[in-house]
Amino acid sequence: MNPVHVTGVGMIPFAKPGRHAPYHTMAAQATAAALADAGIGYAQVQQAYVGYVYGDSTAGQRALYEVGMTGIPIVNVNNNCSTGSTALFLARQAVASGAAECVLALGFEHMNPGALGAVFQDRPSPFDRFDAATEELVGHAEIPLALRYFGGAGLAHMQQYGTQLSTFAKIRAKASRHAANNPVALFRTVVTEDEVMAAPVMWPGVMTRLMACPPTCGAAAAILCSEGFAARHGLDRSVRIKAQAMTTDGPATFGARDMREVVGVSMARAAARQVYEAAGVGPQDIDVVELHDCFAHNELLSYEALGLCPEGGAEQFVCNGDNTYGGQVVTNPSGGLLSKGHPLGATGLAQCTELVQQLRGTAEARQVPHARLALQHNLGLGGACVVTLYERV
Repeated sequence: MNPVHVTGVGMIPFAKPGRHAPYHTMAAQATAAALADAGIGYAQVQQAYVGYVYGDSTAGQRALYEVGMTGIPIVNVNNNCSTGSTALFLARQAVASGAAECVLALGFEHMNPGALGAVFQDRPSPFDRFDAATEELVGHAEIPLALRYFGGAGLAHMQQYGTQLSTFAKIRAKASRHAANNPVALFRTVVTEDEVMAAPVMWPGVMTRLMACPPTCGAAAAILCSEGFAARHGLDRSVRIKAQAMTTDGPATFGARDMREVVGVSMARAAARQVYEAAGVGPQDIDVVELHDCFAHNELLSYEALGLCPEGGAEQFVCNGDNTYGGQVVTNPSGGLLSKGHPLGATGLAQCTELVQQLRGTAEARQVPHARLALQHNLGLGGACVVTLYERV
């Protein structure tokens, strides 16, 4: 397999629904930023994979026609919250296999305010089995399903290990401190643990409003290329994808009767294991991580799934400060989904953008010192998980 370099990244500041440009404008702006960062023109891109969740078919073409109409293959990708990293996975495969030398991965989202919901009401939902499992294991039909999914998973951890609600508040407060240094984060105001605990209650004893990420709109993009293409065109080769894995649900998702499995812990664990084995490294070697903190609860579960701490050890990991600067590994230096925002199709490529900047040493006030290995974790229910390991060359 050919080495794959991430030679250009770009994103636009994320925004609340109704306070953003049209999707094709946002996508074109992010693409232009990635092309400028790479130092190439759109005419040099040979394929494009474009991710979004809420949009009509061929919206990827509509977006990229704003940049150029060169006749290249444009593939539209929809994999729920892991859509952006699925586009990245496909772009990386195209370059690694030799099918193309320079490929664009683009993600964008135009979301509506409020809780996520189904668009098509006249057919079975892809979430039927997830909803049934959640109803059986959690109940609380009065609470929106997304909160029940991840709140229920956090509650299972609390019940098994005695994890305190304040631990999730510590995670949210950490996210805000990191986002304060990120000019493209949606929420840059620092909040304390006490303020998170005092926020409006979404589920008594389980979740406050500040522990959940907001609906967000935005776009992000990355240019991937082969070693030879980068050398011929004098492009940046300082960051490459060392290993990558994508997994979907297995029997444990519903068979284990555990909300942590319903929200993809086994998918994440399997993808991380594949990446570590392929790269010949372990979680102890990772310097910086961007992981899928759609809820503070999922960040805590992901620490364990990615092997950053032992099973049941996440609360101690948080309380020791091992998840931030000066600790074991800096998690979500961007502020994560909780503070940066979560436009579904763009999230995976925004994570990519942050980690490439970290490995280049250009993250300014967010910079993780001497970062050499960076791990990305992007999860979508229904389900798909993509874990990517980047290396500073």
